[in-house]
Amino acid sequence: MKTLFLHPPSFDGFDGGAGSRYQAKREIRSFWYPTWIAQPAALVPGSRLVDAPADGLSLQQVLPLADQYELVIMHTSSPSFPTDARTAERLKERNPALKIGMVGAKVAVDPTASLAASPAIDFVAREEFDYTCKEVAEGRAFAEIAGLSFQDESRRVRHNPPRSMLADMDELPWVAPIYQRDLTIENYFIGYLKHPYVSFYTGRGCRSKCTFCLWPQTVGGHRYRVRSVQSVLDEVQWIRDNLPQVKEIFFDDDTFTDFRPRAEEIARGLGRLGVTWSCNAKANVPYETLKIMKDNGLRLLLVGYESGNDQILHNIRKGMRADIARRFTRDCRTLGVMVHGTFILGLPGETQETMLETMRFAMEINPNTIQVSLAAPYPGTELYRQAVANGWLTENAAANLVNDRGVQLSPISYPHLSAEQMFHGVETFYRRFYFRPRKIGELLAEMMSSWDMTKRRLREGVEFFRFLRAHEA
Repeated sequence: MKTLFLHPPSFDGFDGGAGSRYQAKREIRSFWYPTWIAQPAALVPGSRLVDAPADGLSLQQVLPLADQYELVIMHTSSPSFPTDARTAERLKERNPALKIGMVGAKVAVDPTASLAASPAIDFVAREEFDYTCKEVAEGRAFAEIAGLSFQDESRRVRHNPPRSMLADMDELPWVAPIYQRDLTIENYFIGYLKHPYVSFYTGRGCRSKCTFCLWPQTVGGHRYRVRSVQSVLDEVQWIRDNLPQVKEIFFDDDTFTDFRPRAEEIARGLGRLGVTWSCNAKANVPYETLKIMKDNGLRLLLVGYESGNDQILHNIRKGMRADIARRFTRDCRTLGVMVHGTFILGLPGETQETMLETMRFAMEINPNTIQVSLAAPYPGTELYRQAVANGWLTENAAANLVNDRGVQLSPISYPHLSAEQMFHGVETFYRRFYFRPRKIGELLAEMMSSWDMTKRRLREGVEFFRFLRAHEA
């Protein structure tokens, strides 16, 4: 079937197409690559991938695509699902013969309600959906496709047996050629990465058991299944040779550094290729591994610190202590590895004092840049179940994860700490961290390194101040 993979129009600047733990509009305009739907697009010959938010496409611009295809597979998320369902309805109004399916964590954990939400949604794919999408596109009968939930001719919802997790990750084709074919590389921008960048996964799953983290609990699983070192290096070399404008490679694995000998082997190969790269990391990587990575092109680590309070880290099963994170961050600074640190307000055990403790911790370890998010209880996660069971969240309130502009909200509230207090804690955190003489000096020094960096930071600064004003309002 002639197939369109679509990340549909959504809130302005909404970043929900990748493996985002927090599907929301960012403090500065940012877009991750839609890797999760690029992967099945690479499996379906003649398909096309359209990322409407990154391309700035409106619904009216997307609707004519319904005339050109027989099958549309849309990526959706809990915050964007109502809008995505309306997009499906408009596409089907234009072309009633069009088959429309949805993929993503939201439909994976709640397939029945997702299908019932709109008659325009013919099927949803659960679990890892790469080969499920491929078999639908091949025209196989819905009843024969593992991992598929669908509405039959009488509009009854049927659930096929689950699809087994992929074991050999090298079976999957590369996503970088799909990026080159269908996407505008320059549209993907992350404040702490060189621009333009390319991101992809070298493996799926995460051995950590963080209660809030969306994808390992819903689609990817907790077993870290990896591609061979040579496969990863070959795709990086392809990017280097075919996308010469790319200045940085980012490995989007939940924790790329979990298998340290493998990470070190990949790093040495990247050093031979002469590329600049970054990755996600847990704040426990030893100095020796960090040095090997730094000596072979590593520029930055994206690190989920979450909290500076050990009890909260224990509550969310982070498998981490603040003192270990302090040592790790000192090692990064010694080696010259940049760190983008992410923090979360509102996790179980949070109080006014622990929020201040985390702010002090962030200023003490002083990552180069930070992101502050609110605890997001996505359906399918342990945090969601815990919040409902304890009365911190009304069940089925996931639509309240963002506001009408896509900005993240705090749906959780505690008897001793309101959602409003946590929400406004975000701008307090940002102001305390960035409006210090030390940090201002660091940013000015960075801006003086090049005119391009000066222009970039000035643009981001304008967006950041707009975010703070909107957040305060």
